[in-house]
Amino acid sequence: MMENKEFDYSGRVYGGFPMLAVVLVVIPLLTVLSVLEAFNGYIGLPLWLPIVGAVVLFVVWIIILCGFFTQQPNQSRVMIFFGKYRGTFRQTGFFWINPFMSRVKMSLRIRNMDIEPIKVNDKIGNPVMIGMVLVWKIKDTYRAVFDVDAPTATVVVSEKDERPVKTRDDALSEFVRIQSDAALREVTGHYAYDDTDNNSNELTLRSGGDEINEQLEHKINERLAMAGISVVEARLNYLAYAPEIAAVMLRRQQASAIISAREKIVEGAVSMVKMALNQLSEENVVELDDERKAAMVSNLLVVLCADEPAQPVVNTGTLYQ
Repeated sequence: MMENKEFDYSGRVYGGFPMLAVVLVVIPLLTVLSVLEAFNGYIGLPLWLPIVGAVVLFVVWIIILCGFFTQQPNQSRVMIFFGKYRGTFRQTGFFWINPFMSRVKMSLRIRNMDIEPIKVNDKIGNPVMIGMVLVWKIKDTYRAVFDVDAPTATVVVSEKDERPVKTRDDALSEFVRIQSDAALREVTGHYAYDDTDNNSNELTLRSGGDEINEQLEHKINERLAMAGISVVEARLNYLAYAPEIAAVMLRRQQASAIISAREKIVEGAVSMVKMALNQLSEENVVELDDERKAAMVSNLLVVLCADEPAQPVVNTGTLYQ
């Protein structure tokens, strides 16, 4: 099990509104007083000294303004002080913190991702198209920030093709997509698309349902744990044979369905013929020898098992001619 390096930020954090009042009133007031004092010469200081003091106070004022931030529910800030991780801040509201404290904003909200269908070989080698819907969220902010690389430079492919700057969220989404794709290929390779041998005990992609989804979710969780990401739900939303074998497999399925239907028809026809012979014998309607019984059985089976309605031939002679 991976070590959990995340912990809550325990440094000083001040309310945003009281600090805003201080910044908007005290520092500009000191600046104005310093300038007035220099021009009136109350204490005999050189002219440049109050001006320098006013400039310094103005710079300090700007720096202090950088310490304000707001945080909404299901958001967090990873606090970094000159390269050192100081904790994760999860409270909501308007706050002020040391302006030199770097704050990496991380969303803890649930995210949805549609993995487009990809071509994968199933257990018996048939190419299938399979896709899924993935619901995920960030669980460990330390790993999401420090263990996943997020390039920030613009990638120039050509003079006319310049890719946008990649953000940390883009890097996480790309990481999730690639790892989910790999897990989907791995799970698909362990199961056949359909039950080709009519063996109902074998788990397949079509009949697996919740079991396949649970295994897929487990595999993706294993891969995403290194980035501090947790899978809420993973579910197949597309499953079909690849186009190159779709027509052939459709004919196979049709043939299998026809065979199953024929088995039911023959089973029912035999039962009806048996019932007819038993009733004729029990109620003494007519006595038939073995040859006549065989002919009757043949005729009934033809009538009952034929794809089209049989055309009867009426015998107007006696039974034994």
